[in-house]
Amino acid sequence: MSATPPSGPPTPHSTPEGTLLLLVRHGETPTTGKVLPGRAPGLHLSERGQGQAARVAERLAGLRIDGVYSSPLERTLETAEPTAASTGLGVNEDAGLIECDFGEWTGAELAGLAGLPEWQTVQHSPSGFRFPNGESFAEMQARIVGALEALRTAHNGGVVVCFSHADPIKAAVAHALGTHLDHFQRIIINPGSVSVISYVEGQAPAVLTVNSTLEPLSGLRAP
Repeated sequence: MSATPPSGPPTPHSTPEGTLLLLVRHGETPTTGKVLPGRAPGLHLSERGQGQAARVAERLAGLRIDGVYSSPLERTLETAEPTAASTGLGVNEDAGLIECDFGEWTGAELAGLAGLPEWQTVQHSPSGFRFPNGESFAEMQARIVGALEALRTAHNGGVVVCFSHADPIKAAVAHALGTHLDHFQRIIINPGSVSVISYVEGQAPAVLTVNSTLEPLSGLRAP
């Protein structure tokens, strides 16, 4: 019987790289944690928020970015500016990334809202809640999921940075995880944080990181 020749090194399997969407919450503002600002114009980053925006750009160093998109509100556009400057890309405004329309609750203090019976619905059964004369959470989720789908299609195989707001990002992450919208409030999205979703054709989305604020992000792609 002849000896079996030694086998060579295994042939590596080809793994699709997919499309990465990096969801960045805007930096802090003077009202963060105190007021429900919604879509009201004129709210800008605080000094701390400007530092958070700069930190996002630093963390992206070494990662090739194919597109930068932002909600059209001032606080998200200002957060996107350092990333746009460091990558040499312009910031594309995308209304699909905008904050939830809080309707009559826009500008209300969170301490006051927390005492309302409706606030318990917002926290525990948000899928059935609509803000008075505003948007429902279900509509908000459908909107941002649709916007992200359009961006991943437009930048197939690329890396896209999307600057948005806490509730839309939480809703997008919950959708990618297959989590019911009623549980999306369990997801924490801090100012200046980055959450990453990977999309590969024919596969369910993969959530790579949530609410990341510290480590460099260059490792998301092989060198």
